Amino acid sequence: MRHTFSLLILFVLVACHTSADQKEVEPESASENRTDEDYDPEAKLRELGITLNAPSTPMANYVNAVRTGNLLYLSGKGPAKADGTNITGKVGIDLTIEEGYEAARITAINQLSVLKAELGNLNKVGRIVKVKGMVNCPPDFTDQPKVVNGYSDLMVAVFGERGKHARAAVGMGSLPGNIAIEVDMVVEVAD
Repeated sequence: MRHTFSLLILFVLVACHTSADQKEVEPESASENRTDEDYDPEAKLRELGITLNAPSTPMANYVNAVRTGNLLYLSGKGPAKADGTNITGKVGIDLTIEEGYEAARITAINQLSVLKAELGNLNKVGRIVKVKGMVNCPPDFTDQPKVVNGYSDLMVAVFGERGKHARAAVGMGSLPGNIAIEVDMVVEVAD
């Protein structure tokens, strides 16, 4: 018993000494680390020739976005074109990877419309935090990342370094209305 107690005391002393020697590093928030003085996503959209429309109305009992603290969670959007029609079909059967990439890019524009409607100005975006891209594809299709790049590439083109994000790119057996892709994302708001 005495030996066990001595070992326990030694363990506690070593643990306390080790934790005292380690420096605690605070994670850096994207909104605190501003090095890009020319940050202007609104101007970048104009430069890219992209016009945002009013976001589509949710099709069920949910909302386009929910904010909690400085995070804005955007519901999934699909590749609705300006005329209201969707790009549909399975990438790898009905659509090529390049057509899937374009569908993902259109989906990104639709999400930017939601962001603009929610924030009033895209300059309030501190960082694109997380993107989840769901690609409508057959089971043997393995190029989902190449498709979702259409979304990610536009986020980086518009927001620069703040557009780089964590991401998942996965395949789905089907998506609502047979849309080619659906993407949701999490955004840090800087205000």
